[in-house]
Amino acid sequence: MTRYVIKRLGLMIVTFCILIFLIFYFIRLMPDFHQTGLNEDPDIREEWKRIEGIDKPIFEQFKIWVTNIFKEGDFGYSFVRKRDAMEVLLQRLPETIKINFVPFLISIPLGIGLGILAALKKNKMTDHIISIGVMILISIPSFVIAVLLQYLFVYKWKLLPSIYVLPKDEAALDPMKDLLSRVLPTVVLASGMVAGWTRTLRAELSETLTSEFMLLARAKGLTKSQATFRHALRNAFVPFAPALIGGFVSLLSGSLIIEQAFRIAGVGGLYLSAIGGAGGLPDYPMVMVISVFYLSIGLLSGIVADLSYGFIDPRIKMGAGKQ
Repeated sequence: MTRYVIKRLGLMIVTFCILIFLIFYFIRLMPDFHQTGLNEDPDIREEWKRIEGIDKPIFEQFKIWVTNIFKEGDFGYSFVRKRDAMEVLLQRLPETIKINFVPFLISIPLGIGLGILAALKKNKMTDHIISIGVMILISIPSFVIAVLLQYLFVYKWKLLPSIYVLPKDEAALDPMKDLLSRVLPTVVLASGMVAGWTRTLRAELSETLTSEFMLLARAKGLTKSQATFRHALRNAFVPFAPALIGGFVSLLSGSLIIEQAFRIAGVGGLYLSAIGGAGGLPDYPMVMVISVFYLSIGLLSGIVADLSYGFIDPRIKMGAGKQ
């Protein structure tokens, strides 16, 4: 187990380094659109280029960038936002976690309940209704659902005050309005998660219910409900639980589309504005630090979900190979 964990961590680090270098390389190939504005000293920009080694070969630039991170914790300076890139990211991160955490908590019991119900009522009307709803939610893009709900609940029915999440200053003045403005993004995010959990658990539990050991349990005198809750659910949750763990870790990554649709001041919106150019200028240091963040979350959630199999089910020997 320990050897397997070390191997996976090593592969993750190698993958991370390769991908980060490629991202760094392609970003440094982009043209520099920065123009010195009012109250800006052009010498500061030139000094930054010297420190970053912009005029040096790409491998030396990458070495300088990595050295600055480990020695000074400096991921780069955003001349668009006039602040350190990491400082801007850390400021936006709490809002991303806040808007994604509640839908995640709501989706777990709903997804588990609907998945179990669909599996127990397989090929019956209940299963068909749940399956159709899941396929609709999975097939329709989240931004389409967001726009539809905004139109219905805000413009047509006027049940909610705003189609956008209130900024911090307005939210502090009216907490109830802020809470109502978060209803729609919570519903949109939770609906996609519920559909995913339901489909996954239904597939796993349906397969488990038709296994031979379930027939043996029934033959030994257990009722259908006893066999289901004592044996089937336990085995069905073995592949399902790591997905929950990985999903919890990936909460930090947020949602690019939903944050943009509801004007949420999170990491997703920051990433799109950095690429598209806030004020007409692309923010390359910001793109780089957010790319590092997203890549770290993606690799970490994958390896945490993978390694959790051995802890959830001791019968699984991680990295045991052929016996």
